[in-house]
Amino acid sequence: MKATFLGTGTSIGIPVIGCDCPVCRSEDPRNRRLRTGLFLESDHFNILIDTPPDFREQALTHNIRRVDAVLFTHTHADHIFGFDDIRRFNTIQQSVIPAYGSRESIADLLRIFDYVGTEKVPGLYRPQIEFCEITGPFKLGNINIEPLRVEHGPGFALGFLFRHGDQTFGYVPDCGAMPDEVVEKLSGVDVMVLDALRHKPHRTHLTLEDSIGLLQRIAAKRSFVIHMCHDLDHEELCRTLPDGIKPSFDGLVVEL
Repeated sequence: MKATFLGTGTSIGIPVIGCDCPVCRSEDPRNRRLRTGLFLESDHFNILIDTPPDFREQALTHNIRRVDAVLFTHTHADHIFGFDDIRRFNTIQQSVIPAYGSRESIADLLRIFDYVGTEKVPGLYRPQIEFCEITGPFKLGNINIEPLRVEHGPGFALGFLFRHGDQTFGYVPDCGAMPDEVVEKLSGVDVMVLDALRHKPHRTHLTLEDSIGLLQRIAAKRSFVIHMCHDLDHEELCRTLPDGIKPSFDGLVVEL
C-alpha cells in the first residue's frame, strides 16, 4: 500500500485568510496545509478518502489519473466540497464510480449534491456515482477495510483500518474521542494517522496532547498527526513530538 497525504490541514486551511501569525507567514512549505484528504494505492487500485474543497488542486499536484472508489469519513464541508470534481474521473474512466459512507453521510451527500446520478444525461456534466452504505467490514481491490466509528462533535465520523496481507494502516483524521474498542482494533498497526488539531481544547477534535496519548496506547510502528491548524508549527513538532510520532505534511508519501 502507498498513501499520499493530499492535505493535512483543518477546515480553513493554512495559511488562514487574513492571518499574520508565524505559521501562516512561514516559508517552510510543510506549514502550507490544504484541507485533509488521502489517496491510497495498492496493486493499481486507487482509493480516495474524502473529497476536500482543494481536491482539484490536489489531483493536479499529485498527477492523480484514476479513482476507483471514494470513501467518506463524514460530511463536514472540508471533507466533501470537492466531490463535484469526481466527474472528471468518470469521463477519463468511462465508468460509474462507487462512493462509500455511512447511511447518514450518504443521505447528506444526496441532499447536497442532488444532481448526482448513475446515468449520463445529455447536456449535463455531473458526477456518476453509485452510493454504497458502509454497514461493516468490506473489501476494495485487494484491500480489506474495517470502518471505525469515533466521536466527532454532536455526531460521529468514520475512521478506517486498511489491511493488505500483513500490512495495516489506520486512518482517523477527525476525532473528538476514541472508544476503547477502536483503540484495541488499531493496536500495533504498521502506520497510524490521527487527528491533532491544536493545544487548546476543542469540542469536536483531539488536542495534540490527547492525540499523543492515544497514539502511545495504539503503539503503531509509525504514527503521524494530521488535521492541524495554524497553532502548530511543523519544525517545532518535529523537535518536540515523542519518538515514533511525526507531523504529516501535504505531499507526504508513506509506503508499506
